[in-house]
Amino acid sequence: MNQPDLRMETHASCGCGACTAAETGDISGGMRRFRIAAMDCAAEESEIRRALADVPGVRGLRFDLGARVLSIAADEAALAQALAAIDKAGFAPEALGEGETAPPPTPWGRLIAALGLALAAEGLDFAFADIWGATVAGLALAVLAIGLTGGTVYVKGIAALRQGRLNINGLMAVAVTGAFLIGQWPEAAMVMALYAIAEVIEAHAVDRARNAIGSLLAMTPEYAESLGGDGRWARVAVDTVAVDATVRVGPGERVPLDGVVIRGRGAVDQSPVTGESLPVDKAPGDALYAGTINQAAALEMRVTAPAAESTLARIIRAVEEAQSARAPMQRFVDRFAAVYTPTVFALALAVALAAPGLLDWSWGQAFYRALVLLVIACPCALVISTPVTIVSGLAAAARRGILIKGGVYLERARAIKLVALDKTGTITMGKPMLLAFEPLVADIDRAVLETLAKSLAARSDHPVSRAIAGGLSAQAREVGAFHAMPGRGVGGMIDGRAHVLASHRWIEDRAQCTPELESHLNRHEAAGRSVTFLADERRVLASCAVADQIKPMCAQTMAELKSLGVTPAMLTGDNAAAARTVAAQAGIAELRYDLLPEDKLRAIDEFRRRFGITAMVGDGINDAPALAKADIGFAMGAAGTHTAMEAADVVIMNDDLRRLPETIRLSRRAHAVLWQNIGLALGLKLVFLALAIFGEATMWVAVFADMGTSLLVVFNGLRLLRGAKQESRQEISGGTSGLPV
Repeated sequence: MNQPDLRMETHASCGCGACTAAETGDISGGMRRFRIAAMDCAAEESEIRRALADVPGVRGLRFDLGARVLSIAADEAALAQALAAIDKAGFAPEALGEGETAPPPTPWGRLIAALGLALAAEGLDFAFADIWGATVAGLALAVLAIGLTGGTVYVKGIAALRQGRLNINGLMAVAVTGAFLIGQWPEAAMVMALYAIAEVIEAHAVDRARNAIGSLLAMTPEYAESLGGDGRWARVAVDTVAVDATVRVGPGERVPLDGVVIRGRGAVDQSPVTGESLPVDKAPGDALYAGTINQAAALEMRVTAPAAESTLARIIRAVEEAQSARAPMQRFVDRFAAVYTPTVFALALAVALAAPGLLDWSWGQAFYRALVLLVIACPCALVISTPVTIVSGLAAAARRGILIKGGVYLERARAIKLVALDKTGTITMGKPMLLAFEPLVADIDRAVLETLAKSLAARSDHPVSRAIAGGLSAQAREVGAFHAMPGRGVGGMIDGRAHVLASHRWIEDRAQCTPELESHLNRHEAAGRSVTFLADERRVLASCAVADQIKPMCAQTMAELKSLGVTPAMLTGDNAAAARTVAAQAGIAELRYDLLPEDKLRAIDEFRRRFGITAMVGDGINDAPALAKADIGFAMGAAGTHTAMEAADVVIMNDDLRRLPETIRLSRRAHAVLWQNIGLALGLKLVFLALAIFGEATMWVAVFADMGTSLLVVFNGLRLLRGAKQESRQEISGGTSGLPV
């Protein structure tokens, strides 16, 4: 389903009651926030979701694992039941006030002390194994090390085992307890200390992916220089600046709020918001985005949105929330992990009970190897293999000015077979330009004709008139008795003579059309141009050919799409001649013209039947239905309407069409990395399972292997972020765009 707003809800579709409710209910308000100190990875998120699966009245969940914060949308009765269920699962929720985060500090001192105690216990056991006093001292050190690091593990593990669930905490609790009972207390202590340290390192590594765009939060200044009612400039907090207030941005300063330039000209670095690698020149009337950097000249702007609704704030909010929305691959991995862990537990039980009889092992050997299997059964590396990749992909896209509203769209983009593009404002620049001014009489100087045309055009606000006025360098003169004829043109008195700037229809009505003029008109219309004629009372004096131009990189983008096996198509409400001309310039073979909004919907259905997964790209209100209908909707964010941006699944913030093939490449690369991570997680698990069965792996080696596998999949997923940086450098140096697959 297409999301209705940039501010998506971030429940995950895991099939639980809470998720189903969130998908169908309203969670826009009434969310309560709780800090859960023991919740820092995807496996624990899954535990909490399962604990809430049977709680009625939970409308939605939102997880912020980096801050250890869970937000719950529920009425008071359901909230109380939900908190009781979370507490029963071994997690202790603490209510947070508005704006309060306070993630718990990392207990490095306690972890290092526990590791030192475990090493001391190992040393005593190795050097003084036959001395009773050393054994007692080693036992005491091991108990202390386990006590320093294992409290949370035992609380959560025992809670899970009581409910008949096998999670990593339950596995570790059983394994450490078993090792301790068979006399392997130094190893039990080492395993618990290493596991606790591994969890912290893994959480920090995953936070790097989750917080990949966190630096954007620091890009908006806390204060703005605002013009007060007394005419004085004052430094005030940005959240107190009202819409329509005047704000001044000095050279080198960051723009504090969204707005429009009212005074000044200068270049602005927009890369934090749009991903554009080069500064953009700004003049009165141009938009400014909060968080962008004013380069060299002072600018004054009129504020158009409060701080909480700036473009940058909406991007940050959308990407943060999209990080919590689970992609199909992640749901598959979660289901697989739910089967994998009990299977390995059953294998460990079989080894403990059957190996002494079948393989002539001692009961101690069999039990120890079964415990090693339990440690290896930890599903963390597998569970985090997908979210870290999805989050990295979303952050990499955001850095390039591509706002993807969830992992499902990042995954789906790789399978796009056809991209349907609206013409005006998407393929073309969206505003007509004067391409040719041709005198049609020989007895009047060209400069005089340009002055007449400019004078009439300058009095009209019609897009075609503005294009003519902007394209002529002559000085406009006074026009008397000016009048506009809707659908026909404009007229007035210049130097005592009546002149008109008229459409072909009005020229015909004035009986001034000739075969030569018709031929002249047909030549321009065949090239996709709209022609306006300058005429006096007796004859036509000149023609003005106006057309919308395709965007500079459009043809290159269409070629890139074709190289990826994607068919580009064009949808437009324009006439056949104009549509064919633009399609030919852009290199598009599939086109539909003379379309109303409902016709675009039918075209999307047709493309879907013929080609498969279909994307739609547009920028206008009339594109919103097609954006919502397509498998993936891309909205042009810079020039696009708010309606189109709400209906779309992906927003291209800088209107650069090259972001389309980039998104597909990123999706394909993310898909490849996903499978690499799954293969790494499962492959290494299988290797160590085999080593454990044949007695070649100890418990602490198993913990190292699990930690190493987790970090490996995390850093492999983070490669997507490096791809975004490389692409920015390529664009600055003029290289080709595109993420390597």
